[in-house]
Amino acid sequence: MKRLTTLLLVAATITSCATLNKEQYYEQHVAIPKDATIEERIELASHVVPSPQQLAWQKMEFTAFLHFGMNTFTDNEWGSGNDSPELFNPTELDCEQWVSTLKEAGFKMVILTAKHHDGFCLWPTATTEYSVKNSPWREGRGDVVAELREACRKHDMKFGVYLSPWDRNAECYGDSPAYNKFFIAQLTELLTNYGRVDEVWFDGACGEGPNGKRQEYDWVAILATIDRLQPQAVTAIMGDDVRWVGNEGGRGRTTEWSATPFTPQSYSHGRAANTALGIEEMSKDLGSRELLARATDIYWYPSEVDVSIRPGWFYHEWQDEHVRSLANLVDIYFSSIGCNSVLLLNIPPDRRGLIHEIDAQRLKELSQYVETMFAHNMLRKGSRAWQAKEGETREYEVTKGAMVNTILLAEDISRGQRVESFKVEALINGEWHYTAEGTTIGYKRLVRFSDCYPERIRVTICQSRGDANIANVGLYYAKPIIDGRRYEIASDVDTQAWSVEEEDARMAIDGSRETTWQKDGLVPLIIDMGDTETIKGFYYSTTSGDNLEGTIFKYRFKVSVDGQSWTECVSNGEFSNIKNNPIPYIVRFGREYEARYIMLEPLQEIDGRMKTTIGEIGIIK
Repeated sequence: MKRLTTLLLVAATITSCATLNKEQYYEQHVAIPKDATIEERIELASHVVPSPQQLAWQKMEFTAFLHFGMNTFTDNEWGSGNDSPELFNPTELDCEQWVSTLKEAGFKMVILTAKHHDGFCLWPTATTEYSVKNSPWREGRGDVVAELREACRKHDMKFGVYLSPWDRNAECYGDSPAYNKFFIAQLTELLTNYGRVDEVWFDGACGEGPNGKRQEYDWVAILATIDRLQPQAVTAIMGDDVRWVGNEGGRGRTTEWSATPFTPQSYSHGRAANTALGIEEMSKDLGSRELLARATDIYWYPSEVDVSIRPGWFYHEWQDEHVRSLANLVDIYFSSIGCNSVLLLNIPPDRRGLIHEIDAQRLKELSQYVETMFAHNMLRKGSRAWQAKEGETREYEVTKGAMVNTILLAEDISRGQRVESFKVEALINGEWHYTAEGTTIGYKRLVRFSDCYPERIRVTICQSRGDANIANVGLYYAKPIIDGRRYEIASDVDTQAWSVEEEDARMAIDGSRETTWQKDGLVPLIIDMGDTETIKGFYYSTTSGDNLEGTIFKYRFKVSVDGQSWTECVSNGEFSNIKNNPIPYIVRFGREYEARYIMLEPLQEIDGRMKTTIGEIGIIK
């Protein structure tokens, strides 16, 4: 089954199933009868399995995103759609450098932003003039998609495309029938002119078009186009093969169910079905027994963790000093691939059209770290298949004298995901000691614990949905990395001399995102810098914690010399993508302003709440 077009009413009428070892399996979806008992529901959930495409996707583990386009040259994250195509002019574009760098780092697939929200197309499309054909690059005869596809073929790398459904350049955006036809025409070009495509990536971005209207996407027709032209491709995030983890910070769930009642948002009933269950992408619980008791359907819908190696998704020179540290990337590896997810790591090419040397070096460090960690499995016979009943234990002999701190557990997901909890113990000096525990396993689970020298390891499957099919158990040593780097930006103007009307507002200018100024309502912050400064921009950051309530989305920034007459600075007026990626946000005006007083005026909070939160504000000279 590739797409679900109707909701099946009883389990006996599911669209796709297979029989293995006299067990019935349901490929990608099963409907739960209304009168099913909790035991019957658990049994059905335990027999939902991935499609062949989903299984192949999960086995890749490590995939790359390449955000590259007009924003690379305008220093934006979300472009307006009004920038001249002449700005796109990479001087040394080399897709082979991209692919060879990623191949050496262990990536299995590359996904290119063929079109981002600004609407600029990286291939010479017939649908719009806003593309590389009207840029000076390659004298208007270039095609980034074609060059990358050829480099992937040459280096045996899988290839995917991201096509933004939101288009700030297309005049027909918001005229739903017309834009859907336009979008499907673009998609058709990408899926017919470049050979095999292994993943098609859509986010749910849906803003206003030039006419002020919002678009209603025809996901049924869009996904049917992919089925017809590239049936082997998986579709992510607004597709029904791959699910967004719910954040862009590299954080996977410690309890991650691939067999979940979460309905793909591209289905016409998806939003209503998820609302009825009280779940969304960000929910911590997407598969518990309590949720199964209320569910009407179970889908095999695995998680993908997307995150950028830099604070932003596109290349910005000022972020060269803020590339994620090795320690941070290793943590992300454990919380994504190590938590039953696939890691989609963004590495944005720079204005030359190359993966920057700093990014390439960090990828090399990560690859070497992972390779070293998994070079030696300290368990004997850990790869021997084990069909474990609930409560069953298995012991493994450890290589003599080996120091270890990481255990790998894996289920044979071709036979479903079943483990609900497990425990690990170590035999040290003749006595068993508690070592680690966890909940779900799925395709792969990595758990770190304190360094020790065990003689044997004992694994117990504490709770399971029927017999658990354990495919692999491994024991390794992950070398600790000490690195406390964070994304922090210092104001170019010393904030110590600044004054504010309310004393608690100093928390927004004290140099720390750990302290925040928070107010009920959309309240402007006015700052007296003490002296007149020539400023070129500012930065804003929300809280460094997980509670993003009050984070500003749309704003006005004003300056004044006397505190009476105010001038609004030129900017796009929104902290694009800050909800999903709440890092310090740089705004550059593109011109200079004389100012003693500055005002950040919130116009809209990320979720429409009447609240304002400022973790830190600073000035760029």
